[in-house]
Amino acid sequence: MPADMNDYFKKKRSSNNNNNSGGGNNFENPLNNMGKGAPWMFIVAAIAFAFFVFKPFTIINSGEVGIKVNMGKFEKEPLGAGLHLFIPVIQEIIPVNIKSRMIVYSNRSGGAFSDAPDKRLYSSQEYEGGVKYNPAITVKDKRNLNVSIDIAVQYLLKPESAPHVFATIGAGWEDKIINSKVRKVVRNVLGQYSAEEMAEKRGEINALIETNIRKEVDLQPNKPVELLAVDLRNINLPEQVQEQINQVQMAKQQKQKAEIDAKKRAAEAQGIAEKNRIEAQGKADKIRIEAEEQAKANMLISSSLTAELLQLEQIKTQGKFNEALKVNKDAQIFLTPGGAVPNIWVDAKAKQQRMMGQQ
Repeated sequence: MPADMNDYFKKKRSSNNNNNSGGGNNFENPLNNMGKGAPWMFIVAAIAFAFFVFKPFTIINSGEVGIKVNMGKFEKEPLGAGLHLFIPVIQEIIPVNIKSRMIVYSNRSGGAFSDAPDKRLYSSQEYEGGVKYNPAITVKDKRNLNVSIDIAVQYLLKPESAPHVFATIGAGWEDKIINSKVRKVVRNVLGQYSAEEMAEKRGEINALIETNIRKEVDLQPNKPVELLAVDLRNINLPEQVQEQINQVQMAKQQKQKAEIDAKKRAAEAQGIAEKNRIEAQGKADKIRIEAEEQAKANMLISSSLTAELLQLEQIKTQGKFNEALKVNKDAQIFLTPGGAVPNIWVDAKAKQQRMMGQQ
């Protein structure tokens, strides 16, 4: 709108007055009473209206990066969090989530895991929280038996790689870089084991799957995706195989219980034998100690005996015999020389009485 719009409307009104000299409606300029700044106000209002209608701006949140597209060409540098302007139609900004994400493969109901919606079967849908649920992976063991695998894979898209990934692979990059690789690796690894071995070597299988998935993901140019974790949650075996495994495990448990009971009894018997040995050893030690002490006492006694002491003892004994002869005069006393052996007392009277009784 020109700045001299008022003059234009004045001329227009004069022309209309001349054409309608006999009367009629007179056209009046609606901007006459608004001043010369009114056109600029309309221009600003129009720009503001277009700004909110076409929305030539995008807000990138934390945990996201923006990919700017100019005439269909992706810029190499991603946009950080904040407000970013672009030219509608010519330019576009695509927000991309770079937070940690997870794909869960399982046919169980959602209640099996805390991050899944309740009472739903997993399908190829993405729910809130950056978790995507896919059906369980069906594989064949080395005996061609069907086995269903529940597994969870956690990963994230590197911020600096987002523009290149969207430019070369597109929005379906997860299916091409993660989903297809996971299914391929799981089938290849599990195909090397029998169903029974899968139940016994779960930890080994989990480590092997994670190592191979990491290798496959890192084969992508510039390694755009970082693999965080792989969790083998469940191995669903055929019913008949699971029943056989349960029977084998039950037999092993019974065998282990019997071995534990046998070891317990052996330990108890060994304890009793050890107790008896200790008691016998204690008695033997007691006898030995007593004998040693008695021998020491005898040595002490023998070392204390002298000829004078023995002669004194003999004199004492002889005195006792003399006192006894006063009572029993028929008694006989045999003296031993030297006093090494005590004197012998023989009651002759009692002996004579025995002889008479025999006659």
